Amino acid sequence: MSGALPHYQYRGPANYQVSATVYGGSLVIADGSAATTVSTAGAGAINVLGVAGNDASPIVSQAGNVNAYSQPIVDVSVLPDYTAVYCGGVDIHVTYAAAATFGALLMAAANGQVTPFTGTTYTQIVGRCTQPGGVAAGATVARARIF
Repeated sequence: MSGALPHYQYRGPANYQVSATVYGGSLVIADGSAATTVSTAGAGAINVLGVAGNDASPIVSQAGNVNAYSQPIVDVSVLPDYTAVYCGGVDIHVTYAAAATFGALLMAAANGQVTPFTGTTYTQIVGRCTQPGGVAAGATVARARIF
């Protein structure tokens, strides 16, 4: 066979409403309290949907600071209540909770971060480190391919 075309090709993010504040670059999961929203993934999560492409916050938490006349003090920009979620082979910047070698398999860490896979449950694997040279220390933003 000289070539093949995929039956399905993923072309963009899926948009989901958030149930709590989500920061761009963090792993997100389907929220347990409502089947229609997402929230930040916790350590060892097996239901990771992908990576948030932007900051988002629920409408109820966007009241902002007000002065004595109940007028907004600063309302430069209100975060959307939807976030773009990238998944399916996307190579994107995420925050690493620990050092990782180039090519290492990754799993979810606390606060939507990633860490090298150390478990025995392979459903915890969410991606692979694609940062050339690897990641030297935790709390570092670097490339990862999210499955």
